[in-house]
Amino acid sequence: MVVTKPTDVLVPSQAVKFFGAGTAGCIADLITFPLDTAKVRLQIQGEASKIKGASATKYRGVFGTILTMVRTEGPRSLYNGLVAGLQRQMSFASVRIGLYDSMKQFYTRGTDSAGIVTRLMAGCTTGAMAVAFAQPTDVVKVRFQAQVRMADGSRRYNSTLDAYRTIARTEGIRGLWRGCMPNITRNAIVNCAELVTYDMIKELILKYDLMTDNLPCHFTAAFGAGFCTTVVASPVDVVKTRFMNSGAGKYSSAINCALTMLRNEGPKAFYKGFTPSFLRLGSWNIVMFVTYEQIKREMTKAQQGWESPF
Repeated sequence: MVVTKPTDVLVPSQAVKFFGAGTAGCIADLITFPLDTAKVRLQIQGEASKIKGASATKYRGVFGTILTMVRTEGPRSLYNGLVAGLQRQMSFASVRIGLYDSMKQFYTRGTDSAGIVTRLMAGCTTGAMAVAFAQPTDVVKVRFQAQVRMADGSRRYNSTLDAYRTIARTEGIRGLWRGCMPNITRNAIVNCAELVTYDMIKELILKYDLMTDNLPCHFTAAFGAGFCTTVVASPVDVVKTRFMNSGAGKYSSAINCALTMLRNEGPKAFYKGFTPSFLRLGSWNIVMFVTYEQIKREMTKAQQGWESPF
């Protein structure tokens, strides 16, 4: 019988974590993107009817929104902005998830004992870094998901590249970073709720031997992380979506956007699209974390095989 030593434990490199996080994020987006699109449509519904020339379609519920979009705009409308979404995940998830463990070690000065405060600091840091780097892809993704077919059949943007060009030309380079501050706030909250919750649930499961470090453990921790994230982040997410989708001059700031929503639509507006948010974040977290753990494990095995072939 071979005794497993601590040195035999597979430890993924930073490159493996970085690439694995981006790839897992893309896979999760491919599977859950229609839910994300439905969430965006529900979040902007209060202002969409005021857009000149836009259809006055009223969305009801997650699946009602999906069915309405399929009927009025075709099945492809559910994947509006997918290209920008995949670009976002490869750059965004790689930073905020792939660098999380390294940031924990940075704040603990290389030790493995990370408390709740350290984990929160690491989550906030990588979340902010990811937004600063990948914000243009997020702006284009939201604009594509939010655009509805005009009465004459025209659309706001014709392609992903056209969206980047049009925004930069009409709103300036700063337009590509529209909503950067509320997005940093939102992702600091999301990252902390998502990564820290997953981290701690998984740690407790393993500590009390409830499960081994395998798929059921990853599934349980990811589901808990998705629920906690949705509850905490929904209000900021709605404001972020509204502000990023707005044209130049509609709102003077993210705070002005929030106050306008509160005045015109009431407090419930901050939880518009909550059900699709939960369905999307819950399923996204499950797919992403389960895939990420498997990618890390297999890539680390392959990397060690290349480095020690004999």
